[in-house]
Amino acid sequence: MKNSFKNLSFAELKAKRDELNRKYMELRFQVVIGHVENPLQKRTMRRQIARLNTIIRVQEIAQAKATLKEAVAAKA
Repeated sequence: MKNSFKNLSFAELKAKRDELNRKYMELRFQVVIGHVENPLQKRTMRRQIARLNTIIRVQEIAQAKATLKEAVAAKA
């Protein structure tokens, strides 16, 4: 599961992050109520969201660098 996000497109990554955030919120409510079979699921989901955020940020930085290079090349 760790490396399954790397082959997704930018839009798919954002959609997956939003979906996991919704599921995480639901899981948090279930933990408070006490209806969760595996309490460690909360930690795993939080880590998956962090991985997605990291991959998204890396792609944003790469895209910004590419745009900057194009702007510099167009000026010269």
